[in-house]
Amino acid sequence: MKNRERTLAEKLLQINAIKLQPDMPFVWGSGWNSPIYNDNRRLLSYPDVRNQIKVEAARAILEYFPEAEVVASVSTVAIPMGAIVADVLGIPFIFVRDTPKDHGLENQIEGSLRPGQHVVMFEDVISTGGSSLKAAEAIRLAGGEIDGVVAVFNYEFPASVKRLHDDDIQVVNLTTFSRMIEAAAELEYVASEDLAALEEWRKDPANWVPGKF
Repeated sequence: MKNRERTLAEKLLQINAIKLQPDMPFVWGSGWNSPIYNDNRRLLSYPDVRNQIKVEAARAILEYFPEAEVVASVSTVAIPMGAIVADVLGIPFIFVRDTPKDHGLENQIEGSLRPGQHVVMFEDVISTGGSSLKAAEAIRLAGGEIDGVVAVFNYEFPASVKRLHDDDIQVVNLTTFSRMIEAAAELEYVASEDLAALEEWRKDPANWVPGKF
């Protein structure tokens, strides 16, 4: 029987929320060459996938972070899904900007957060872990307590796993790069040699060169 992570990975591939192009790599904003691109904006257009994520994220929060009092979306893409998850749980929702606004109230945290409240961060994708760490710092400075983060998809880069662990942030993933590779192999989304390239890329994405692994 397929587990929840594997089932969600298949759906993300099927709706093109995850695109695999080992022969024609994408270029990320960081400048990295990447054989994979994650576009979780597409989740909002597919009610069955959106509902699965809503239910699984709420379940994960209740199971792993039972003291959670606030859901905080970490990125713009995560805002609508995070708000839906908070609504399911019946708890407040906030979102954290990458940097404070340069006008108006100059807020970095939008919404109401009281000192001492337990916060679960919601991410659509964890890659380097940088956005989660920035958001956690802002929440802590505002007096919030970070219980952990729930991510729709985690690339599982060794460096990001270590960074989040070192900052004492527990991560719960709805699906991962590993489960996606399994699904891509079974569904024959890419050739077997391309799967090897994807695995090599994940080990050292900053230095990966297309066609060399």
